Amino acid sequence: MTSTWFALIAGSTLALNAAAATVTPFADNNGAIPPASEYKGPLFKLSHQYPSNVPAPAMPWRTAINNGRITTQNAGAYAQALKDAVGKDMMVLLQDYAHWDAAQRGWYNEPWLGAKREAIHGMYVGGSSLDTSLFAASGLTKPITTYVLTYYDKTAAQTLKNVWGTTAMTPAVTPRTTQFPEGSLIIKAAFITADPTVWPVMTGSLVWPAYITTNATTGEFAKPRVYSTYLMQFDIIVKDSASAPDTGWVFSTLVYDRNVKPGANGVWDQMVVLGAQWGNDPLVNSTKDPHMPLTQNWNNPAAPAYGGATFGWGERLSGPNDGAMNDISFETDGNRQYVKNAKDSSCMSCHSTAQWDVKNPKVGMQSFLLPLMTHLPSDSSTGSPYLNSPAPGSPDWQRWFQNRKGDVPMNAGSVAADFDMVLTFKSLPLWYAATSKTPQLLNAIDRTGKHVADPTAK
Repeated sequence: MTSTWFALIAGSTLALNAAAATVTPFADNNGAIPPASEYKGPLFKLSHQYPSNVPAPAMPWRTAINNGRITTQNAGAYAQALKDAVGKDMMVLLQDYAHWDAAQRGWYNEPWLGAKREAIHGMYVGGSSLDTSLFAASGLTKPITTYVLTYYDKTAAQTLKNVWGTTAMTPAVTPRTTQFPEGSLIIKAAFITADPTVWPVMTGSLVWPAYITTNATTGEFAKPRVYSTYLMQFDIIVKDSASAPDTGWVFSTLVYDRNVKPGANGVWDQMVVLGAQWGNDPLVNSTKDPHMPLTQNWNNPAAPAYGGATFGWGERLSGPNDGAMNDISFETDGNRQYVKNAKDSSCMSCHSTAQWDVKNPKVGMQSFLLPLMTHLPSDSSTGSPYLNSPAPGSPDWQRWFQNRKGDVPMNAGSVAADFDMVLTFKSLPLWYAATSKTPQLLNAIDRTGKHVADPTAK
């Protein structure tokens, strides 16, 4: 990595109050609390009393497909069963926040993200700035910032206990501790800064107040204030080796659909399944044969069009929040090509890179989330500011589109994290920076490689 990246990290500052400088494993937020003149409701409380010895859960999603394997024919029923399984709790989280008690309902958060979390809902930046060109067809008129919140159910939270223990000060990152039990559920809600006047598809969506600094829609990035954010996407992933033996996981995504009338379940009824993915389809080279059908991916033809505008390589599943379209440059036949909004990732492609180099925690992940010729985005002259990518469909590119089980790392010598990108891209880098007082490279970039303020920089 070039020295420029270290300079960027060291020079980053977080536009929050002084309390943000104190970083602890179980901090609820970044230290910036909204004044009563802006917000009087409940604040986020980190749920971190991780359980052990949880009995194996019921798995109605397996029943939905007659305990067979997930296929393109039954994936819709499977994804709907996942939505139904978490619905009771998620409706309270989303629509009755004053009565949301995560621990009582058996949902937990990862440690060390306090420096990135806003105080009201505990959200942190997913994508710092999504360009209007991604959603021009659906009428987006200004860039948007996405804010996300992740919860692990009690089955999955056992793995948080195995890795972090009770103090979260000395993580145990091994091929055994990082693996999730069967039936583990992880959810992620994604809200955006664009209101319906900026993006009509958000008309009628659920509004969450958030005390934030980064807002690409207004162009404000300094002093925090309470902004309205709008529910756009909701991800549900499950560890299910019986249904998806090639990877051990099924990823599903819901998106808000303004054309669906809310019923008794409110906005939850308007969250429509966008698709499901249970493998990377490594035998399908979507550059060489763009019409070859995927067999480990199902996209819902009835989902709103904006949801599919950002499908990844070969139309592999990726939601609007997920960053599967990026500006890339690459060499072909000695010539450098430049492609704006190239489809270069997918849900599982990204998460399959989750790994940690225990011997080199300053780097942490030896391969980035997206296909790159270097292990992290660089500001070198090679294609800058476009990402320096392998040629689409090339052997180097295909490394990101293999079916690896959760205990197989992308790079030899690293420990695979069973598709848990929050662990290796967020929690561990923040832990390392806070405890070693050394900059960690991943803290200064978002999941598309764009530079963001590093909350651990001094």
